Amino acid sequence: MKREQFLHLIHIIILLLLICSCAKKTPETKGIILGYSQIGAESAWRNCNTRSVQEAAADKGIQLLFFNAEQKQENQIKAIRSFIAYQVDVIAFVPIVSVGWENVLEEAREANIPVLICDREINIEDETLYAGYLGTDMLRQGQSAAEFLIKKFTEPETGETALTDKDAVRIVELRGTEGSSPAIKRAQGFRDTLAGYPAFKIIYSESGDFLRSKGYELMCNILEELDGIDVIYSHNDGMTLGAIDAMKERGIQPGKDIIIISIDAEQAAIDALRRGEINCVVECNPKQGPDVMCLAGQLARKETIPRIIYMTEDVFTEWDDLSALPPRGY
Repeated sequence: MKREQFLHLIHIIILLLLICSCAKKTPETKGIILGYSQIGAESAWRNCNTRSVQEAAADKGIQLLFFNAEQKQENQIKAIRSFIAYQVDVIAFVPIVSVGWENVLEEAREANIPVLICDREINIEDETLYAGYLGTDMLRQGQSAAEFLIKKFTEPETGETALTDKDAVRIVELRGTEGSSPAIKRAQGFRDTLAGYPAFKIIYSESGDFLRSKGYELMCNILEELDGIDVIYSHNDGMTLGAIDAMKERGIQPGKDIIIISIDAEQAAIDALRRGEINCVVECNPKQGPDVMCLAGQLARKETIPRIIYMTEDVFTEWDDLSALPPRGY
């Protein structure tokens, strides 16, 4: 038996034991059973997202069946089918990619189990296959990144951009996981907002899979191949921090020699912003657990929930006073 198959078998056995141990709801707890599939543990942001869900479930007395998909869609589909087989009350999952969910969601509907999409969106023709989406506005995050960049090149006195048609601001984009909604929408929002400013040119765009190690590797290659980079736009802090490591090794001053815009707002990125090594951090709020549990409770009671709920988020820039900003917790 291959190691991957063995590990998956172990996961299923653990899931079965958990379900058997909590399948009976006592009058004291009256807890619902929530099957939750996370995509992995690729970053501090993701680990905070997981903790938020687990802590909120414990706080609300909800019996959580948690499954780590280890960055593989096929593992998530198997987990969702396991949840269906053992008749959980509600299924929630963070989709690794945006497509390929129709069949398993049809199976959940046939089993009369409501499904909540969390953190990342899906692209599906029949949107009635899931109850609603809770997460971040990824299109808006890309727009916010571009708005900072436009402001960075705007003359405060006139309100006009200090760029002519002959100027070129050369941008390198570090994208997230191919096919994921954050990668798609953060790229789209950024491009749409810059569309009226021809001086801004994306000269290189590549996926770093939201991983710090790949951000470092990509940046090493980029600095070998390209000259005159003005801006790094990175889809998450992990890749950003890896890129900063690569820049420092080569004597390049991040935030000064190259403008850096990042998304997530992990503590490490906020600290880098304070040091002047990042110029703008767009927040992506991972603390979704309490809202997930609230919505799971509503769905378990067969109530209708809103189709889309976005988390409250902020934008932090080099012009802000961050002295009173509390610790991020991730």
